[in-house]
Amino acid sequence: MTRFLAVCCAVLTVQTAAWAEEMKMAVTTSFHNSGLAEVLLPEIKQDTGIDVQLLVVGTGQALRLGAAGDVDAILVHAKAAEEKFVAEGSATHRTEIMYNDFVFIGPGADGAGIKAAADAAAALRLIAGSGAPFVSRGDDSGTHKKELSLWEAADVAPEGDWYNAVGAGMGAALNTASGMNAYILSDRASWLNFGNKGDLALLFAGDPVLFNQYAYLPVNPEKHPHVKADLAAQLEAWLVSDRAQVLIDGYRLEGEQLFTFNAQK
Repeated sequence: MTRFLAVCCAVLTVQTAAWAEEMKMAVTTSFHNSGLAEVLLPEIKQDTGIDVQLLVVGTGQALRLGAAGDVDAILVHAKAAEEKFVAEGSATHRTEIMYNDFVFIGPGADGAGIKAAADAAAALRLIAGSGAPFVSRGDDSGTHKKELSLWEAADVAPEGDWYNAVGAGMGAALNTASGMNAYILSDRASWLNFGNKGDLALLFAGDPVLFNQYAYLPVNPEKHPHVKADLAAQLEAWLVSDRAQVLIDGYRLEGEQLFTFNAQK
């Protein structure tokens, strides 16, 4: 009987795999580095039968993949660029799913003194004024776009030997900052899930301008008839569901909630 049940389970597993339908979704490196994808994807497959294949890139590259019809949907975090993407007809619409925040990471000794900064702009002016090393992702990602907007708001041109644009994802950029003992802007989730912290610490957070919204955009099938619009719609329905809310709000590292669900159901 035990062997019979084992065979039945094996057959069921094979059949489930055969029934699963695949779709491609471009996601940001910050989302992937957070570890949340490893929680959500198995549940999505179990509940919907959809095997979501991730293309992990910066927001800019994710938008380009969507515009070319190389993916069925994207999950990114750069609102202005997303709204432009929809306005151009590359996506049918934009649905907000969850948010967290950006934080400033830097040497524990905090030579630039940003712990005492009044706001994010003041923190950046302190870093630039001190000439302390700063690592920028420099990759047209959502985090990079946010960083550039913060420098602009601070009325500081980020240039000079102290400013290091690495053209890399969040994890690689954090590794560089750890090696250089440098300041860096990170999303909170990636920082908490990052293992090679070295002497770095979270030094500044809480300014409302550091709000970090993630949104889901299905690629427009009128532009790209081959995209799997039906699967993208099923995935969206799951992402705004009560089930997704429990998993997203319940995902924690070091006792800290990494994302907050805010989809309109």
